[in-house]
Amino acid sequence: MTDPTTLTFWIAVVQIIAIDILLGGDNAVVIALACRKLPETQRRKGIFWGVAGAIGLRVVMIFFALQLLEVPWLKIVGALLLVWIGIKLLQPEEEGHGEVAAATTLAGAIKTIIVADAVMSLDNVIAVAAAAHGSLLLVIFGILVSIPIVVWGSQLVLRLMDRYPVVITGGGALLGWIGGGMIVSDPALPKDLFAGLPYPKYLLATFGAIVVVVIGKWLAARALAARPKAAPVDLLAESKED
Repeated sequence: MTDPTTLTFWIAVVQIIAIDILLGGDNAVVIALACRKLPETQRRKGIFWGVAGAIGLRVVMIFFALQLLEVPWLKIVGALLLVWIGIKLLQPEEEGHGEVAAATTLAGAIKTIIVADAVMSLDNVIAVAAAAHGSLLLVIFGILVSIPIVVWGSQLVLRLMDRYPVVITGGGALLGWIGGGMIVSDPALPKDLFAGLPYPKYLLATFGAIVVVVIGKWLAARALAARPKAAPVDLLAESKED
């Protein structure tokens, strides 16, 4: 898995980058909000050191997640969490960035970015740890490659997601795929449990992807149907008032 000359390594790298983009797209918005009150000369420093600190903290969090995934039953728990994260990804978006306070000092902006990223990155950490299959090298490489994409290209990615919903659906399916495939290698399960199934890892991965898409789309449709519709505007009444 850690050999860069193998196809498996690069597939895992692509998965990590895709996860970082899909689940880290809001990071650039948080960075902008945290630094918006800084003087122009300090904004770049705030962005640079805030991102550096957030990434360092994330690597540490993923390192511990990699160790925890070797504990019996935790891969199954992680798989269920990934399925839930994938379903959540397919739900109608709600604005939540207003809670990020803008800092007036460089140190305050850096602290805000790091804390906000740590709070927002739990789903990202779990998903990346699962995609890395125990390799910290893959984690670091994947995150380093995705940094410029997330920080400078996230707005483009978000526009693509708005314009092409299939990108989000594909991302949710990817999380379900990774989650389903994790279950097979959980050390708590008997080694011959899936002996009667052909290609059990791919079967469970496919099942996970289907579960995420089907349930996610169904819940999204229910949520949209339950939203209050805007009252129609009475143009005739408005013209009489004028």
